[in-house]
Amino acid sequence: MVGAQCDNFKPMDDLLSRTRAAVWHPCTQMKQLEAAPPLAIARGEGPWLVDADGKRYLDAISSWWVNLFGHCNPRINAAITDQLGKIEHVMLAGATHEPVVQLSERLARLTGLGHAFYASDGASATEIALKMSAHYWRNAGRPEKNGFVSLKNAYHGETVGALSVTDVPLFKATYAPLLRHTKQVPTPDARLAEPGESAEARALRCADALEAYLAEQATGIAAFILEPLVQGAAGMAMYHPIYLGRARELCDRYEVHLIADEIAVGFGRTGTMFACEQALTHGIRPDFICLSKGLTGGYLPLSAVLTTDSVYDAFYDEDTAHGFLHSHSYTGNPLACRAALAVLDIFEHDEIIANNRIKAVEYTRVMEEVSAHKRVRNFRHLGMIWAFDVTDAGPGFANRFHRAALAHGVFIRPIGSTVYVMPPYVVDAGAMRQLADALLACLDEPGV
Repeated sequence: MVGAQCDNFKPMDDLLSRTRAAVWHPCTQMKQLEAAPPLAIARGEGPWLVDADGKRYLDAISSWWVNLFGHCNPRINAAITDQLGKIEHVMLAGATHEPVVQLSERLARLTGLGHAFYASDGASATEIALKMSAHYWRNAGRPEKNGFVSLKNAYHGETVGALSVTDVPLFKATYAPLLRHTKQVPTPDARLAEPGESAEARALRCADALEAYLAEQATGIAAFILEPLVQGAAGMAMYHPIYLGRARELCDRYEVHLIADEIAVGFGRTGTMFACEQALTHGIRPDFICLSKGLTGGYLPLSAVLTTDSVYDAFYDEDTAHGFLHSHSYTGNPLACRAALAVLDIFEHDEIIANNRIKAVEYTRVMEEVSAHKRVRNFRHLGMIWAFDVTDAGPGFANRFHRAALAHGVFIRPIGSTVYVMPPYVVDAGAMRQLADALLACLDEPGV
């Protein structure tokens, strides 16, 4: 009997038992893992995840939107391996190194901003941008400008400052006593347009609401922060780019910083390197840009905030207290910077943006049957992001759809009633066809 039990033992079973006993998983009600255990991953190959039993799953959401060029990418692997033989880490206070300088130079050329300040994750980048903005106004002799404005349904992270400008009750309500009061203005989410109202008209109407608020309150506002073109945690809420241009004009008029949270939408996800480039007539330049997720291709934790010369100059002083004294131990880690440099090399040498535009047209055709399904509404697409809402989702839909998709070899996690697809850029037409077939099967499955 004991021998039979040993013969039937699977490595996955042991790993799942251990993870429930030792790991507190993010964004998870741990009790639910008893009925719906997490996927036990042993390795990755391009756009595929391979579990401990050897089954393959298409990573349809790029492991929380971070993976750009596939798992175990040989070029990124080689860059990190090379850096390991030189220096793995040195504190950036009092020292510098080639990877962080080179990465800062290249990001400056790409964004039109400079003086990169590094952290480890998106929420930390948001914290840095908010603190820099308020501190700038203090250094400029206007300490009363310390308030912040964001969009309704916004998500900017879950640390205390970032959560203060987030507007997702599931994440925010519990911690309300800890948070600073901020103002949320109407979102230009095209799904919320009035009957007969275009996405552009909706965006302009929401811009008018922003203008009305700033006209009254700008003297106490440091910055307006927004996710350009797509509000991710709001269910991939997409909006017309004219809103970005109007936001830039209004922030200039009322002397308010514009913070572009490109953490999720940067590095090609929306069809351009950065979403802000799609503002009508010409790309806008924010006062701060927050970058993370795809920055290292999904390899290592790294985020960056870049800003203007005028902001930087406001901190440049003989007085230490006049400087920006934010820090963390792994700021500008050399291994992470080398991974990011390899990512930028791939973008440049493989003409990723141009090739993705071709892929996006082809893959949207692959998704046509999904868009026409009777349960699907608001099918939308931008760059390498596809999303739709399910009409009769009901309570528990996201978990049911997630489990059903696993049975069809796809790893996907809906947001509420929204199903979205954001695969690594190395995904091919065959994998996209498998993905579309899996989505159709899940939509047709009784009880999902």
